[in-house]
Amino acid sequence: MNYAENILGTIGQTPLVKMNTVTREIEALVLAKYETFNPGNSVKDRMALKMVEDAEKNGLLKPGGTIIEGTSGNTGMGLALVAIVKGYKMICVMSDKQSKEKMDILKAVGSEVIVCPTDVAPDDPQSYYSTSKRLAEETPNSWYVNQYDNLSNSQAHYETTGPEIWEQTDGKITHFVVGVGTGGTISGVGRYLKEKNPKIKVWGIDTYGSVFKKYHETGIFDEKEIYPYVTEGIGEDILPKNVDFSIIDGFTKVTDKDAAIYTQKLAKEEGFFLGNSAGAAAKGILQLKEHFTKDDVVVVLFHDHGSRYVGKMYNDEWMKKMGYIE
Repeated sequence: MNYAENILGTIGQTPLVKMNTVTREIEALVLAKYETFNPGNSVKDRMALKMVEDAEKNGLLKPGGTIIEGTSGNTGMGLALVAIVKGYKMICVMSDKQSKEKMDILKAVGSEVIVCPTDVAPDDPQSYYSTSKRLAEETPNSWYVNQYDNLSNSQAHYETTGPEIWEQTDGKITHFVVGVGTGGTISGVGRYLKEKNPKIKVWGIDTYGSVFKKYHETGIFDEKEIYPYVTEGIGEDILPKNVDFSIIDGFTKVTDKDAAIYTQKLAKEEGFFLGNSAGAAAKGILQLKEHFTKDDVVVVLFHDHGSRYVGKMYNDEWMKKMGYIE
């Protein structure tokens, strides 16, 4: 009989799917690493499991403990599934720009959800970073995950996602493209692929309002680059330890409007019902098309599922209100 011992046994081994329509302007073969096939419907299941298992090994997380994390939703979902199977409590701290669906999904799997304002500095006591840390200090027998600086995050992708992509492309991959938030996926996958073939190019998708692109190009952390943006799951107003800039060849920035429009395009033209960062990544590939030749194999990783965005990017009234469609 072929079965998993529990839901965590179904994490990983996600398919590669050829893109045909949205990428028709690109001569290269473009393949989507389709991470919504994970049980929590996102790439974050991989690092959630790794971070918890490493915390257990290191004595940071003890039986009956409480896991506390600031999340845009997907890491929270991955951690919630791990918490259920392993018998921990889960507290998710989120910013108020995240979709209602994400909050409802986390509550549905038994997590406590605390919502903080988006439009405050990272070190403001009300920010979701500060609130997560404070709760961990106040809650007995708790562990603050800190996915941004917890290097088990990128290690999970070095151990699983990178090798899968290498094997699925038979080592023919020439470019890896992915949205950057905590930096775990791009750094872990990128490190593995470049060890296999140093010629592989690694591109990050950034958003306007985030510091990554300018910092990568100049080494300057420019606070003028930071302002509120709508796109969920990518970009940062901090420099997480998981972002290894030495592995990244370049960034391209995608507007909120383009990210939202291309989220819908992926669903309507490819049958890819994906999240907001996938729309940003799809537009990002088109912006990078001059870097690809007809012999190249471009792998783009799509993070999460469209069900998280039904009230936003998939809602035409919301799209009109934002000025993204007529």
